[in-house]
Amino acid sequence: MAEKASGGVQSVERVFELLELITDAGGDVTLSELSSSTDLPLPTIHRLLRTLVSLGYIRQLPNRRYALGPRLIRLGEGANKQLGALAQPQLKILVDRLGETANMAVLDSDMVIYVSQVPSLHSMRMFTEVGRRAHTHATGVGKAILAQLDDDTVRGIVARAGMPTPTVKSIGDVDDLLADLKLIRERGYSIDEEEQELGVRCFAMAVPNAPTPSAISVSGPVSRVDENFADKAVPILREAAEAISRELNRT
Repeated sequence: MAEKASGGVQSVERVFELLELITDAGGDVTLSELSSSTDLPLPTIHRLLRTLVSLGYIRQLPNRRYALGPRLIRLGEGANKQLGALAQPQLKILVDRLGETANMAVLDSDMVIYVSQVPSLHSMRMFTEVGRRAHTHATGVGKAILAQLDDDTVRGIVARAGMPTPTVKSIGDVDDLLADLKLIRERGYSIDEEEQELGVRCFAMAVPNAPTPSAISVSGPVSRVDENFADKAVPILREAAEAISRELNRT
């Protein structure tokens, strides 16, 4: 159940609780599933859903399940732009100090979406379009985010999104993924070992205490992004992630 805000407007808290429950369930639920996940009375849930449907923030599907609605897309895009702008100074510092492309991505339903990038000045560099969505299991930022979640949640995400293998080095089995996430939790950062694109290595780290699961990364050709690069990059990535976290949680 979503945590209640202290001193807030109850009806607003209830609306966002329902939206978060639908999101956590993978984007669509039945009325009975919602009822079993919250202490709200069934008539209250039904009334709030009707209002959200009328406003376009929720859709009722032909099978009578409730799904997130199209009007949320505009809100999400606006929030992602703001988040990307907030991260830009720290991403620029990463590029200035490490010389490779820096990215930020957030978890969006069962995928990651890139919200900010500062490209390397090298002619041979990694480029990912802001707004691009990617699978969590095959990206450095995605695995850094998954490592913050429990194994059951990870299994649910990859079961819904699938586990395509963009390269021969991609992880295509959930148990192999969980083993990799265990290593990521132990060392504090993830590595994309040519799993998204052959010839490209990426080091990524989750942004701690982010309101929505987020991660930053540096990536480039394996000829430059090697073990020596990692020794230098990891502490700098950590500094940037902590700085972004402070900005996100500034009151």
